[in-house]
Amino acid sequence: MDDDERLAAGVLWPGFFGTEPPRWLRERLRAGLAGVVYFGQNLGGDVAALSAAIRAENPRALIGIDEEGGSVTRLETETGSTLPGAAQLGIVDDLRATRATGAELARRLRAVGADVLLGPVADVNTDPRNPVIGVRSFGDDAALVSRHVAAEVEGVQRGGVAACVKHFPGHGDTHLDSHHALPVVGADAAEMDRVHLAPFRAAVEAGVDAVMTAHIVVPAWGEEPATLNPRVLGLLRAMGFEGVIITDALDMAAIRESVGIGGGAVRALAAGADLLCIGNPTNPGDAAAADQDEQDFLAAFGAVVAALRDGSLPRERVSEAAERVAWLAERLATASAADASSAPADAGLFADVVDRSLVVRGELGAKAAGLAVIDARRASSLAVDSGAAYAGEELAVDGWRERIDPARASASERAETIGRARAAAQERGLRVAVLVDAIATGGPQRTLCEEVAVAVPDAVIVDVGIAAQDETGALPVVEVHATSRIGSARARALLATTTS
Repeated sequence: MDDDERLAAGVLWPGFFGTEPPRWLRERLRAGLAGVVYFGQNLGGDVAALSAAIRAENPRALIGIDEEGGSVTRLETETGSTLPGAAQLGIVDDLRATRATGAELARRLRAVGADVLLGPVADVNTDPRNPVIGVRSFGDDAALVSRHVAAEVEGVQRGGVAACVKHFPGHGDTHLDSHHALPVVGADAAEMDRVHLAPFRAAVEAGVDAVMTAHIVVPAWGEEPATLNPRVLGLLRAMGFEGVIITDALDMAAIRESVGIGGGAVRALAAGADLLCIGNPTNPGDAAAADQDEQDFLAAFGAVVAALRDGSLPRERVSEAAERVAWLAERLATASAADASSAPADAGLFADVVDRSLVVRGELGAKAAGLAVIDARRASSLAVDSGAAYAGEELAVDGWRERIDPARASASERAETIGRARAAAQERGLRVAVLVDAIATGGPQRTLCEEVAVAVPDAVIVDVGIAAQDETGALPVVEVHATSRIGSARARALLATTTS
C-alpha cells in the first residue's frame, strides 16, 4: 500500500456485514483504516469480542455506534431501548437526568469496546412533519435543545467516549428523509443562524469531540448538500470547533443517487469533512450484494486515492483530516475513564424520567386488565425503528395485538380490524388502545383514531411520535414521545394492571 492509499484509509469509516470482521476489513484495518461503524446487524453476538478482534488488527481503530436511547438503539435493537429518548428528556427538562443518560450511554459503549457515540441529536425539530428527526430531538425550542445537547455531551465524554452531535447545520426544519431524498430546508439564513445553529454552538462550547453533517440543502448557503458544501462546514470551524467533522452515511440516497459514494467522498473531504461514514451495507438502495460492504468501501477508497493522485483533491486537506482523526483515536485510546462508574446506572432513575415525561390528555378512567392493541404506526425507516414490534408487544403483553397500515387499508379493512379488537376486548376484559406515531399533522392514523372513537368509545390512543397540538377526537391520549420498550412499559402501567 502506497502513501496515497494509506492516507485515504485513514479518513474512511465503513460498515460491514456480520458479527465477525470479514477478511477484507481485517486487511484494511492492518493497513491503517480509521475504524468501523456498527449497525444493528453487527450486534447479534459477543460485541465486546467483535471489538477486540477489530482492535487486534488496529489498536487505534475508532468504533462508532448510532445509540441515542428512546427510538434509536443498536445495542438493544431486538428488545427496544431501556433509556429515555431526547424528547422525553426535553419534556422533563432536568439537566442532571440528561447528563446521567449520556453517562449511561457511554458506559454501555465502553462495555462493548466502542468509543464514538453518534449522538446526541442537536436538531431543533421545528417541522412536525419531519419523518426522520421528530422525537429524536430534545424539542422545538432552540434554548432547550442547546442546554440538553451540552448536558448530554458532558455526560458522554466524562465517560471516556467521544460524542458526535448531529446533523449539522440542523435537520429539524425538513419534511423529507435524507435516507431517501435530498431535503431542502425552508428556513432562511437568519433563522438557521438563530435557531438551528444554536445547539451546535452549545456543543462546541461544551467541548464536543465530533460533529456529523447533514445531507440537506440550505438555499441561502448554496445548492450543495451541507456535507459537500465548504461554506456550510466553514461555519462550523468559524464557531471555534477544532474536532472531527464526520459525514452522515454516504450511502444515503441524498448522496448515493446524486454524486455517488465515490464522488461524495471526494467532495466531502474537499469541503472540509475529516471522517467519511460510508454507511450500512444492508442499505445499498437495491438488494444488498454479498460483498456490498466491500463494494461500498472500495467506491469511496478508490475515488479518494484517484483524486489524490491526479491532484484534484489537495493532499494537504486530506492530511489535515487524517491528523484530526488520528488525534481523536489516540486520545480515546489513552483516555482515563476512572471518574466514570463501571456499574450500570439505577434503572429506576430512567423509569422515573419516562414517567415524568408522559403526558395524558383527557380522562383515562379505571385501569383495565390488559390492552387490545391496534398498532397503526408507520414502518421502520433506515434510521429509526419506529415500527419495531417490541413497542406493541410491551404495550399489549398478554393481551391482543394486530398491525394495520391505515394509509393502505381500505375503509372495510380498517373496520374489520377495529371489530376484531373490540371483540377481543369484550371477550377478555381488555381495553382497546390505538398505537400511533404520526397524528400530529392529521392523515391516515388520525382518521383511524376517529373511526375507533365511534366504534369503541372507551378506547385510548397511545402516541409515540410528535404530539398533536390540537384535539385528536373523543379519545384520551397518552403521549409517550419515544418508540422504546421502557416507554411502552410505562404507558401500559398507566392503563392496565397487566405486568410483563
